[in-house]
Amino acid sequence: MAKKYSAAVDQGTTSTRFMIFDHAGQVAGVDQMEHEQIYPQAGWVEHDPMEIWARTQDVIKGGLKKSGVKADEIASIGVTNQRETTIVWNPKTGEPYYNAIVWQCTRTKDICDNLAKDGGQDRFRPKVGLPLATYFSGPKIKWILDNVDGVRAAAMKGEAIFGNIDTWEIWWLTGGPKGGAHVTDVSNASRTMLMNLETLDWDQEILDILGIPRKMLPAVRPSGDPDVWGYTPADGPFGAKIPVCGDLGDQQGALVGQTCFSPGEAKNTYGTGCFMLLNTGTKPVPSKSGLLTTLGYKFGSAPAVYCLEGSIAITGALVQWLRDNLQFFKKSSEVEALANTVEDNGGIYFVPAFSGLFAPYWKSDARGVIVGMTRYVNKGHIARAALEATAYQTREVLDAMNKDSGVALEALKVDGGMVFNETLMQFQSDILGVPVIRPTVAETTALGAAYAAGLAVGFWKNTDELRENWGVDKTWNPKMDAKTRKKLHDGWLKAVTRTFDWV
Repeated sequence: MAKKYSAAVDQGTTSTRFMIFDHAGQVAGVDQMEHEQIYPQAGWVEHDPMEIWARTQDVIKGGLKKSGVKADEIASIGVTNQRETTIVWNPKTGEPYYNAIVWQCTRTKDICDNLAKDGGQDRFRPKVGLPLATYFSGPKIKWILDNVDGVRAAAMKGEAIFGNIDTWEIWWLTGGPKGGAHVTDVSNASRTMLMNLETLDWDQEILDILGIPRKMLPAVRPSGDPDVWGYTPADGPFGAKIPVCGDLGDQQGALVGQTCFSPGEAKNTYGTGCFMLLNTGTKPVPSKSGLLTTLGYKFGSAPAVYCLEGSIAITGALVQWLRDNLQFFKKSSEVEALANTVEDNGGIYFVPAFSGLFAPYWKSDARGVIVGMTRYVNKGHIARAALEATAYQTREVLDAMNKDSGVALEALKVDGGMVFNETLMQFQSDILGVPVIRPTVAETTALGAAYAAGLAVGFWKNTDELRENWGVDKTWNPKMDAKTRKKLHDGWLKAVTRTFDWV
């Protein structure tokens, strides 16, 4: 049967989605399911890996059924994932030794602090582009090895293997205990704090310092790999043999989906957190402003492309918090209407440092604050301040990028769930002072993974074909004057300082 589609599993922090795209990059099918967020104690965040794999199978079957697409019309499968979330499991049985430790989890603070005693927070940065922070996978692997009975011994015997969620999904998609491929791509490997940016392989010195056996780790492969990793088994959720050959961390997936293939092109994804990536070309650019140097993507034998990244921990998650913890509204989408019941933020700022501050501060001891409260303030002001927090945090990351790269951004491509919030997007353009552009396909994360896999098998010939698929849905232009912009931004910077050193 003719191959008409490329598909992607998009395994995110709060849900798993399966998406099917046609040759024009348009959505041909989709299904999505949420999974449980597990909070064993303050600052700890976990997921059940088996629940995630069960949801993955459900959404694949659901997406095929709803769309009417037949599995043998699909040319290739890519995976995109919540990065840094860490699983260690038994390769013989597929059983995890412990729940997945999620990227937001701060339990590894003591490990990071101890590592920083020799060489400071930037001890490994020259090699890996990352500061010592609870965010990354390496310290999470160490925590599991040090704290879960029997895992270190199992790892030494080859009976405990590690993967971020991409590796877990690919392993199961290609057969699991029956010969599943144990691989990751350069973009996900670059988020572990264990991969050398120059060699694109695991760094033995860092593995020795952390006490992580190399045999636990997956093979590091290109993001779109003509050397196919494996095929979906006939008795799996697809019911057909399809090559699995694409893998990108979610933010790099969005970079590819937004076709940011030239140095100086940037995108910002508004999800649970917020992530801005700037393509810096085929050489890593060290950051002096608190950003991460990370891999963008690597297609086949072409040189790897690097990025500067600014990571913000809490954006969409703040809206969920207003919904679930304070019960301000029933659905997250209702935040905009509530924010629009007031003219402005009433003089308050909401800094959501719930699990510390990420870029450009990297302070794990910060905690969230609302400042400027008076009797005048109501729910509408808090909702508005919550939306504005996303835009202010993005501005701080953008300022750092301009400083590091020497390239002033002229427009920002945006994607993710929050880009349909008109109030937020207009304020984002106002506070940045540049146009904000939403593409026709806003779910660019899954699209990027489908592109990576499709390029690997020749479904798309080259990146020029992908650029032709990209189209503008809506542009917001700044309406705020420079004086107001500066006054509001200065207030935000002052508010941020109130979160420091709380713990």
